[in-house]
Amino acid sequence: MNYYLKADKFFYSYHTQGPGYLEIIDGKFGAWMEEAPTDVEIKDYSGKWIAPGLVDTHIHGFGGADSQDADVEGIMHTMSEGLLSAGVTSFLPSPLTDSHEGLLKCCEVIGNHYEETTGAKVRGIFFEGPFFTEEHKGAQNPKYMRDAEMWEIEDWQKAAKGLLKKVGLAPERVGSEDFIRKATMAGVKIALGHSNATYKQAVSGIEAGATIWIHTFNGMSGLNHNEPGMVGAILNTPNTYAELICDGHHVRPEAIEIVVKMKGADHVVLVTDSMRAAGLPDGPYMLGEYEVEVRDGAAWLPTGRPAASVLKLKTAVKNLVDWGIASPEEAIMMASLTPAKSVGIDDVCGQIKSGYEADFIVLDSELNLEATYLNGEKSYSVHIK
Repeated sequence: MNYYLKADKFFYSYHTQGPGYLEIIDGKFGAWMEEAPTDVEIKDYSGKWIAPGLVDTHIHGFGGADSQDADVEGIMHTMSEGLLSAGVTSFLPSPLTDSHEGLLKCCEVIGNHYEETTGAKVRGIFFEGPFFTEEHKGAQNPKYMRDAEMWEIEDWQKAAKGLLKKVGLAPERVGSEDFIRKATMAGVKIALGHSNATYKQAVSGIEAGATIWIHTFNGMSGLNHNEPGMVGAILNTPNTYAELICDGHHVRPEAIEIVVKMKGADHVVLVTDSMRAAGLPDGPYMLGEYEVEVRDGAAWLPTGRPAASVLKLKTAVKNLVDWGIASPEEAIMMASLTPAKSVGIDDVCGQIKSGYEADFIVLDSELNLEATYLNGEKSYSVHIK
């Protein structure tokens, strides 16, 4: 199917174009131009904005399905299709801390079936654990937490057919620096978090090769004038990527603003960290082995602390703009190109670029989602229930 998109604004990687026309050729992006040729099909989105499909690199579940279930139907259909309503066209299913065998099963299911998605595309896997510390376990089971070993990564990666893109780790654990060096050389991105590390330990992890920080502020040692901790290390390592959950519950907007100012839109990664309850009504749900209560736009542990979120990535983008923290261009970059770059998948998604698969979203001028396209075909519309 070949046609031209007409819209007021097109969000490219580092600039915007428009008003004008964008060519779609055989499901891929073509050239942008001010005027379209005559006698061609035009999809008229006058007054609307066209942005790259959003990329969620830290997401547990959606619509009742969860990565931890290692269920083909749940991940490849329920979760994948549901994410289109969040503006997401690419994602990394993200299992929690578990036994070696439990995570191996997740790898086998995703590795064997990732091409069967009927909605958002699986671009890899993120293991949020098991190499964490109990002090900041969050809603994860500490009985599975352990020191990192390369044999586990090799075993998982083989089962995943190379899809294991990112692994979480607490840098104070024994042998972490050596593991980070080896894992990085093997092509796995290391993300630091769920950690009580000192500033020195955190920076040592970065120097060994880690490049990402898991949900900044949440589940980590804070900044203090005598001990800057993990948060201090995040703010003082400009070439690293900082995840942020922008739901208004996990991190206050003022704290988000500080990180965005310090890191820039090219090094802040908007993530949802959402669980199976995302897209569903309030009520009790299971997050891994723990029961949480979903209410008021978040998932809460019995202790009263927030657990994984029920955030949609499109909402995180809109929140940043509505809070006055970022421009639409910056917010969209933090939910598309920057996350794709952080895990090395920007060669296949995260930007409007000639020759890339035409995965994109249609927004109004208030950043409300109108439609989601995959390979140039409309796969979700807010007007079709």
